[in-house]
Amino acid sequence: MLYRLLDIRAKASMYAFLIVSETKNRMRKHWAWLKAKIIKVTPASFSTISKKLTEHFMNLKYKLSKFHPPIGLRSKVAILSLFLLCLPWLGYQYVWEMEKYLRYGQEKTLEGTTQALATALHERPSLFDIQASFLTQVEQGRDLYAYPLAGAIQLDGRLHDWASYRHRSINYGEDHQIFKRLADAPLNVSFNHMVGKYAGFLYAFFEVTDPSVIYRGTNSLKIDVNDHLAIATLAPDGKFKRYIIATQEDGWVSSYELPEDPKKRMPVTPELKIQGKWVKTRVGYNVEIRMPLDMVGSKLGFAIYDVNDKKTRILDAIVGTSAIDDVESLGTVLVPSPEIESIIKGMSHNSSRIWVVDKHGRVLAKSGDIRTSSSVWTRTVQDTPDDSFWGHFKRDYLHRFYYKILTTPPKDFIDSLQDSTVLKGSHIKNALAGRQGSTWRLTPDNKAVILAAASPIWIDDKVMGVVIAEETTHGIRTLRNKALEKLFNVILTIMSMGTLALFFFASSISSRIRKLRDEAEEAIDSQGRIRKTIQGSEVRDEIGDLSRSFASIVGRLGQYTHYLENMSSRLSHELRTPVAVVRSSLEHLSLQQLDPDTRKYVDRAEEGVSRLNMILNNMSEATRLEESLSQAEVDIFPLSKVISGCMQGYQLTYPNKEFLVSVTQEPLTMSGVPEYIAQLMDKLIANALEFSTDNTPITVTLTAKHRHAELTISNFGPLLPEKMAEQIFESMVSVRQQKAQDKPHLGLGLYIARLITDFHRGSIKARDLQAPNKKGSESAVRDKSGVEILVSLPYIKD
Repeated sequence: MLYRLLDIRAKASMYAFLIVSETKNRMRKHWAWLKAKIIKVTPASFSTISKKLTEHFMNLKYKLSKFHPPIGLRSKVAILSLFLLCLPWLGYQYVWEMEKYLRYGQEKTLEGTTQALATALHERPSLFDIQASFLTQVEQGRDLYAYPLAGAIQLDGRLHDWASYRHRSINYGEDHQIFKRLADAPLNVSFNHMVGKYAGFLYAFFEVTDPSVIYRGTNSLKIDVNDHLAIATLAPDGKFKRYIIATQEDGWVSSYELPEDPKKRMPVTPELKIQGKWVKTRVGYNVEIRMPLDMVGSKLGFAIYDVNDKKTRILDAIVGTSAIDDVESLGTVLVPSPEIESIIKGMSHNSSRIWVVDKHGRVLAKSGDIRTSSSVWTRTVQDTPDDSFWGHFKRDYLHRFYYKILTTPPKDFIDSLQDSTVLKGSHIKNALAGRQGSTWRLTPDNKAVILAAASPIWIDDKVMGVVIAEETTHGIRTLRNKALEKLFNVILTIMSMGTLALFFFASSISSRIRKLRDEAEEAIDSQGRIRKTIQGSEVRDEIGDLSRSFASIVGRLGQYTHYLENMSSRLSHELRTPVAVVRSSLEHLSLQQLDPDTRKYVDRAEEGVSRLNMILNNMSEATRLEESLSQAEVDIFPLSKVISGCMQGYQLTYPNKEFLVSVTQEPLTMSGVPEYIAQLMDKLIANALEFSTDNTPITVTLTAKHRHAELTISNFGPLLPEKMAEQIFESMVSVRQQKAQDKPHLGLGLYIARLITDFHRGSIKARDLQAPNKKGSESAVRDKSGVEILVSLPYIKD
């Protein structure tokens, strides 16, 4: 037998070696094809070529600085990046072809491994469960499986040691009743049950639900007129054995062997090899037992006998895994075969995980751990450490970069079949049909791909089992990563040159765009005035065209803005002399004796001259304020005191108008000019008085909020025109209706207010004051609506 195993092992190794050699030859051909695509430069010619390239580059740089061809930016980027597009595609095709060959080679190697192991198990019926092998199907609950246990079970009846195995237990109830005395009566007994194997012993637990637990009588010689557990098995020597487990109280159980004849219940013989504990629970009782494996054959059955009347002690029901009165009624039990496991380990296949299952897919033996196995592909890529400078550079720098893209095969993936007792799959189905099969599957956490191959085990020209070998693709992935590392080294050199060119090109574009952006931002201030011009670029591309267009637009806007800014002062200067001449003429004319009609026209002319003079004064006021603000000396003053003083003056000046004043008690000390703040209040109050409706108050509040003084002046009256909330603070903008104006207005009041606010580093805005109640009449809503001016000024915190 040893020579047979060695011969099989040698054949499998030779088969794997041939597949690996063929795969390596194909990889060399692909690598040679890839290197042929790269231009080789010898060291001797590199110096001459470098000098010529340097001279040519300097000449080309000088010519390009003087010549600007009309090429668009998109064309430039497309031309520079075209030659890089083929590199990723080329690398992908190479790696894809290589990985396909490696997967095919691994699949054939694993199939050869399973075939070699199956050959060692051919025609050995003693290694298989004969009774279960010839069953057409295995019935769950009737045909038992002894699960491998991690350690010995402590027999205490508490079932704590079974916690990690409880999900494998089976519930036995109505569908598993063997006898019931009263057919119409409900079944009151059921139990959860499973069996396990450890170190030559068979362990089992029974979690019984029974509302009435009847123990064996203290002085009774009978052991079957109470609640008890019955065991029946076909012993390894071929004899039919029956046992009863009963107890007089909670604690260690008493085991008895019954006569071989199923019709006889006496005499009984104590069986000391079967040990266990009986513990009563809230819903029934628990039983834990242990018996040597050499007492158990290929058939095994358990049954719970239920007695509910303590006086009559009549048997009411039997629930069990199978009937236990004769051998034919017993179910089978499968205990993982240590003989098959020793054969697998003797073959020394530590590169894979090996399973052996019977024709029903139940696991007979298992060897190896798929997480720690090292396949032939993993051993192939194990390189010797390179201590050269290039080796250190690759490990310290390149590999860190590569493995941000590549993935290292993990070892902590989830293996869903680690503790499986029944295996299924297309590869097993093919093997049970007499053909080799293989399949690929992904782990539940998507971290690993597992290859499984299966080969049939033949006994008397019938398939009695299957050998399954599993491996991960970690070795292939590692080999692929190594190939990609070499490929990346080549591609990195080519892409570095292209990237460097794109970097300089992108830097040039970026600097030009940033320069144009900065010039555009510096050309116009926050009030929209032109401060400086933009210097147009001479480069003939889209950015150059945009720069020249911006320069032309800003230049024209600057001229027009300058004209508008000086228009008021020019008008004021040019009109003052004619107005003075007209006024003096009218004054001399008024001294003459005039008839009433002529006097009326002279008075109207004097009134018109006065209004025109007021217009000229208002136009020059803003200009004088701008000049004075640039030369003003700031001081520290309390804002609250200035606002309160102004409001006291307004209340005296306008006694017929109601003012609602709310000024904070805090001084709100700020830096600025108090006279300008008073002028700001004059403009805002004048605006509120002009637009407020009759018999409505003007509200003035001053509060502190977030280190800013919030000044609010609101009046009831017409709302702001649509989209005019920001424009009313511009120069010469007025929203007054022409019919309502009895005085000349140029829209300079709020403009002056904004100049003063900006000087004090504050902000000013206007918004509509809507009526809180929208359900009233239209006139009521209109009476409670108006405009609110908000001024925010920073103050110095004490």
